[in-house]
Amino acid sequence: MTTISLRGIDTDTKQMLKAEADRTGASINSLILGYVRKGLGIGQDQGAPHDDLDHLAGTWTEADENSFREATEPFGQIDEGMWQ
Repeated sequence: MTTISLRGIDTDTKQMLKAEADRTGASINSLILGYVRKGLGIGQDQGAPHDDLDHLAGTWTEADENSFREATEPFGQIDEGMWQ
């Protein structure tokens, strides 16, 4: 792997990069590498970590949904014995 130094980063950019790295739990290096890859249109899944679930949208079948609803149905019930 090649190492490249990035010079001339102004204070505001550095602070924003650090804040985003802290927020996402990534290193500044991996964050910048992710931005470069995204800008070049390569390695879309290899960028900075994200915490959303948009990659799951539209992936469930009707059977998956039914299974999920059945498995989570008890969570909507109140156990009266626990509240006495």
